[in-house]
Amino acid sequence: MTLRQQVWFWVATFIGLVLFLLVFSSILLPFVAGMALAYLLDPVADFFERHGFGRLLATLIILVLFVVVFISVLLIIGPLVGSQIAGFLEELPRIVTGLEALITDHIGPWLHDKGLISQAQVQSSLGDIMGKAASWLATVLQSVWSGGQALLSIISLLVVTPVVAFYLLLDWDDMIARIDSWLPRAHQQTIRELCGQMDAAVAGFVRGQVLVCLILGTFYAVGLLLVGLKFGLLIGLTAGLVSFIPYVGALAGFLMSIGVALFQFWPDPLMIGAVLLVFATGQFLEGNILQPKLVGHSVGLHPVWLMFALFAFGSLMGFVGMLIAIPAAAAVGVLARFGLRQYLSSPFYAAAPKATNKLEELE
Repeated sequence: MTLRQQVWFWVATFIGLVLFLLVFSSILLPFVAGMALAYLLDPVADFFERHGFGRLLATLIILVLFVVVFISVLLIIGPLVGSQIAGFLEELPRIVTGLEALITDHIGPWLHDKGLISQAQVQSSLGDIMGKAASWLATVLQSVWSGGQALLSIISLLVVTPVVAFYLLLDWDDMIARIDSWLPRAHQQTIRELCGQMDAAVAGFVRGQVLVCLILGTFYAVGLLLVGLKFGLLIGLTAGLVSFIPYVGALAGFLMSIGVALFQFWPDPLMIGAVLLVFATGQFLEGNILQPKLVGHSVGLHPVWLMFALFAFGSLMGFVGMLIAIPAAAAVGVLARFGLRQYLSSPFYAAAPKATNKLEELE
């Protein structure tokens, strides 16, 4: 097979994969989630195997423990989060109205005294911002809870995902060995090395980031509850769980908590400062302890590239796309670095430039 034929083969394979994901994206969520769960738990199964357990028994133990822990956490936290969501949605109009009045009565006059903006402009701009925010929130809630499709997706996720994870986890090593046997013999070692680098990047980021999100969600939730912030559990868990998108989780949680804190505690600067301190401490822990220790700096996923991949795949395929985004970003990063190394070691890069006629005359 010539180089041109190899290029066309891999291009056709890539296009076929993209079309498959786009066509079946509406039903892929439980299968992708099951694959992600099996990938995360495979090292645990290997650990049990090294200590004398069979693969079937190890898989059963892991999934039973996972389901028990998941259901226990859901039963304990679920009602609390559900009640906070209902309370937050019920009180949201009052919070928006209170913040609007606060900005108009206190921040607007200060800006007017400084000559930066007129009072009428403050009210007009504020009305536009609040209107757009309310419209956006209504659209999000409608898309989340509309029709039976959301309920069907949740049921399929809870029922199908453990089944898919069980079979994939049980056959994971055999599946990898079979795929390895299909690799073209001439490029087998190169493909193995590239796949190993992709696996290291994905494993280092995903498994570490899951722990980071859980720790941050717990820290923010407990911290905001201790401060006495309304809906602190909901805001803290949301900020922590969305922290897999760099900066977005912390920023979203910070804005939500500050908005509620201003509405609840104004004009008490001590309580508002306490909310700020919770998020400042969380960011310090994430940047200086959690990320370096649990994720590391060698995963090869730049935050900007990761954010682009998450938003791009999320806009194309929803939550399924966000699950696929990290492996895809890692794969593209590994392939890009491999291509760059090939280019830098090629004669095309290393060839000396031809001397011009004028230089030849001087010589």
